[in-house]
Amino acid sequence: MNPFVKFMVTGTGRIVRVIAGAALITWGLLGLGGTLGIVIAVVGAVPLLAGLFDFCVFAPLFGQPMSGTRIRAKE
Repeated sequence: MNPFVKFMVTGTGRIVRVIAGAALITWGLLGLGGTLGIVIAVVGAVPLLAGLFDFCVFAPLFGQPMSGTRIRAKE
């Protein structure tokens, strides 16, 4: 299994995604503003939701399922 995907489905990886997503949303809406800020905030919603709902958007690129639970079950 790819080490990046393996890390992303751990508890620490999920926390990192949630924090990174929240940071991007905050920066986009409060720091940048305007259209670019909204785009950055929407992009930040992806890792935030992925961390909260335990899925990895990069896993299919490495032949793994999107579900974090299913990836951990394969280990």
